Amino acid sequence: MDFTPTEEQAAARDLAARIFGDLSTPERLAAVGTGSDAETWKALCAVGLVAAVADTGLLGLVLLLEEQGRTTAQVPFAASCVYGLLAVSAHGSPEQRERLLPGIGDGTAVVCGAVFEPGGVRADAAGRLSGVVPVMPWLRDATHVLVADDGRRLWLVRTADARCAPVELTAPWAAGRLTLDGTPGEPVGGTDAYDDVLATARTAFAGLQAGVCAGSLARAVEHTNTREQFGRPLAAKQGVQLRAADAYMDTEAIRVTAYEAAWRRDEGLAYATHALTAAWWASEAGQRVVHAGQHLHGGTGADLEHPVHRHFLWGRQLDAYLGCGSEVLQELGELIASGEEET
Repeated sequence: MDFTPTEEQAAARDLAARIFGDLSTPERLAAVGTGSDAETWKALCAVGLVAAVADTGLLGLVLLLEEQGRTTAQVPFAASCVYGLLAVSAHGSPEQRERLLPGIGDGTAVVCGAVFEPGGVRADAAGRLSGVVPVMPWLRDATHVLVADDGRRLWLVRTADARCAPVELTAPWAAGRLTLDGTPGEPVGGTDAYDDVLATARTAFAGLQAGVCAGSLARAVEHTNTREQFGRPLAAKQGVQLRAADAYMDTEAIRVTAYEAAWRRDEGLAYATHALTAAWWASEAGQRVVHAGQHLHGGTGADLEHPVHRHFLWGRQLDAYLGCGSEVLQELGELIASGEEET
């Protein structure tokens, strides 16, 4: 395996880092509130970073999402790329790709998804969907939704044809409640599409968690090196060093497992178990890291308006979104025991 980014992937990552760093400042994010940052989304699409994912692959997307996570930029980057660009590119018909991909790439179409817990949506023989998805991140921004029915078939639905109500989450992800009542949907892919999109989502959001953790740890390192106690920086204390070292190792574990799963998908290799491994690390280790980041800030970390608190909220939300660590671990064990590791 080789995780060295290509020139195209590295250039896209560096460009994303500059855009997120320049636009997604703590002051700007505070002003945005719980909604999405339209200007940052427009900037990302204008330079072609969303469209570029079709060429840079899942590993390229993971690199970009790391940069988003470092700043907790409030844009539907992961959702629209996973449930829109990559899903349609891999499983859409030629007609769907020609019709949908240009709009997703330039940001005029935004796709969010509900694939982690299939069963709440039913499809009849005419392709009309009924059911409720209680919470869907980025639904308030979406023009389309990729949903999985109780038979694990994927359907693309226009949000204009459904009922959407706003819902607030732990993290400010412009979420909503989706209600389908005989809503028309178009099928996406065959019977193998669900497993691939689910594994892709797990890998991508694990990459986002790696960035969230890296950002939290960077803030903790800066704080403990500048904050003094009894004439010495907090970072000089062994307990602080050990806590930061543990957080660093957890962050690296999330990163490398996400890289491996993404690399395997891009190489056409089976990666379902690797995606579950990345999701487990992102869930279990991710919440440890953001707790450590807040704890290392001492009383400052209790300030709800401090930037490190955003990392805490995002880390906990990603933990919940990817699934309880024990549940993910059980699914991983069952998949390994079954011998059916292909995606």
